[in-house]
Amino acid sequence: MKSKKPAIRERLLPPHAPGMRIGLFGGTFDPPHQAHLGAALLALKRLKLDRVWWLVTPGNPLKNTSGLAPLSKRIAAARALTHHPRIDVTGLEAVIKTRYTYDTISWLLTRCPGVRFVWIMGADNLRSFHRWQKWRKIAELVPIVVVDRLGPSLYAAASPAGNVLARVRIPEHAATSLPGRKAPVWAFLHGLKSPLSSTALRALRRQRENPDRSRRKVKSTRHGAKTSNKKRGTRSTKRRLAARTGKRRGRKKRTR
Repeated sequence: MKSKKPAIRERLLPPHAPGMRIGLFGGTFDPPHQAHLGAALLALKRLKLDRVWWLVTPGNPLKNTSGLAPLSKRIAAARALTHHPRIDVTGLEAVIKTRYTYDTISWLLTRCPGVRFVWIMGADNLRSFHRWQKWRKIAELVPIVVVDRLGPSLYAAASPAGNVLARVRIPEHAATSLPGRKAPVWAFLHGLKSPLSSTALRALRRQRENPDRSRRKVKSTRHGAKTSNKKRGTRSTKRRLAARTGKRRGRKKRTR
């Protein structure tokens, strides 16, 4: 009888050492796409990072997670997409039982002394950053790099968090020095203009999984539009008749 091989236990923390410059890229990644990879590679190059860790979270506290794909599938999909020697994909937060970014970063700083961490986020996240738990303290823990996105980048810097942190923003040409600087400090990286979004891709996935439901939704929407158009037509006809009646009454009054 053959003995079963023991299961290989996944390493809790990816490779690291004091002095290393490591980017932390967190998200649900449901699904991961080329814009995620582009942001990671841009930060890797422009900040001269040694590695980027993709922190695949069990769920985003600010979003509805009812239709979220299982964590194991999202991790596998992220690894298949990245396939890069300096990008590590990990489900660390599920293991250490942290739900919020502040707690995750605090845990990493305690257990990885001397590592120069940088938090990587898209411009769309900067717009809602003021809604994150302890967002001001996150900015005080590690430097932050914000990566350009198509659309959201136009308003990101003018967001509540962008305004508060404006005084500690450094110019883009100095972004290479970001990992060595003391927080709070952040920089904005231009150059990535991808229209891809996980929200749109999830909607497409649901449509493919439930085509009948999607067709019913479209039909009901069209029917509702026709009904509302009929109502608008009826109202506009009544207004025209009322206006004509008013004119006639007005002419009669003037003749008296």
